[in-house]
Amino acid sequence: MNETELIHQICNGNPQAFRFLVKQYERLVFHVAARLLNQQEDLEDVCQEVFIKVHQKLPDFRGDSKLSTWIATIAYRVAINHTKKRKAVADIDDSEKKFIHEDMITEDHPQKIVEEKELKDLVKQMINRLPAPYKTVLILYHLEEMTYNEIVEITGLPEGTVKNYIFRARKMLKELMLKSELIADIKKQKA
Repeated sequence: MNETELIHQICNGNPQAFRFLVKQYERLVFHVAARLLNQQEDLEDVCQEVFIKVHQKLPDFRGDSKLSTWIATIAYRVAINHTKKRKAVADIDDSEKKFIHEDMITEDHPQKIVEEKELKDLVKQMINRLPAPYKTVLILYHLEEMTYNEIVEITGLPEGTVKNYIFRARKMLKELMLKSELIADIKKQKA
């Protein structure tokens, strides 16, 4: 079933078609919301709210963008609104291995596993320190592998701003990581 037929079926009250849509896009909604929310128990509620809004607004979908981008935009806005209400800080989930240099994770040696976990935890902490707009575009671009145009649609930011935020977020993350390494080296020297 193509997107147009799926939307038509849902708008005509077919519950199976809506279940199919939820199944098809639940991972996307989960990932977009999880990147912005701090409390895991909020995630399920936010995801449900996203699909309620999708169902309500589906008749207004004009097809100007891909359905996935439209749904991701709703997920982004619902999660941002939820975050603003709760004034929460986003928590990044463990699946983000792209920020970790691959040749650092070559052995299954216990020490290597501990080092890998420590590095992942450090990267998560550093990403969480970034201001929300920078963190969001960095995650959407690198982890969700979205294009600039998709990020523009989702966030409502101009393309130049999105590119600038990604550049600045990378720079801030690098500076935070270097600062963290310097502090660790100083602590080792004092010990």
